[in-house]
Amino acid sequence: MTKQTIGILGIGWLGLPLAKEFIADGYTVKGTTTSLAKIDNVRAAGIKPYQIKLSEHHITGEIEDFLKDLNYLIINVPPGLRGTGPKESYVKKMQLLHLEIQKASVKHVIFVSSTAVYGNTTGDVDEETIPQPISESGIQLLTSENLFRKDSSLNTTILRFAGLIGPSRHPVTILSTKKNLKDGNAPVNLIHLDDCIGIIKSIILEDQWDTVLNGVHPEHPSKRDYYTRIAKTRDLKIPDYQLVKNKKYKKIVTCRSFLIKRGSFFTSLYD
Repeated sequence: MTKQTIGILGIGWLGLPLAKEFIADGYTVKGTTTSLAKIDNVRAAGIKPYQIKLSEHHITGEIEDFLKDLNYLIINVPPGLRGTGPKESYVKKMQLLHLEIQKASVKHVIFVSSTAVYGNTTGDVDEETIPQPISESGIQLLTSENLFRKDSSLNTTILRFAGLIGPSRHPVTILSTKKNLKDGNAPVNLIHLDDCIGIIKSIILEDQWDTVLNGVHPEHPSKRDYYTRIAKTRDLKIPDYQLVKNKKYKKIVTCRSFLIKRGSFFTSLYD
């Protein structure tokens, strides 16, 4: 394989193991972090590190050098609109980034988004479902998706991940302390870190461009059944769920044959 270069904007919980996988496959990887303290760890992983920070008004760091000569760019920057701290416009950050990308030679972009863009839509929700976001994060993510999708000079794939689980990240840790949780018979919509990595790698290997993909595990046990089993395996208190009859819920699925044929290879939700 001719050595190609991948840029990962956001080396963190997903970005770091993803970068390591690409390096093992023979790619050169550039990666960004907002923290100077993490630069040495990023470099030690074999990644060419950049300290870059996006804000509403400017981009701090060597963004031009980071984007230079990339074959693929993975934008893995969460909106950061939760919590009580000060919040900046995610859309404005992405607009500034888009301007820099237009100046560079990048042609293939993977934009990591979220199934939050579907809002409270119920039933089976696939990539043909019209997004109706209700949260501020969902609204700004959808606007940012369209910014890149509508740029005809780019081959952009939007990857909407469901709830993320994996090492050091699982909602059962918080849920086990809760009582009277709602909607115990609602289906879970989750995806494991390993599967996130596998899907991103496959997009590049199989040239899945100019499309939208829902990244979600094909199994959807009920919340009560799933979190009860996980809590037991981790010796945690079993979450207390209420059940509501005849209520409709959202189940994230995919209509893309590319992902459907991968279904039997997904990591178990219970690992």
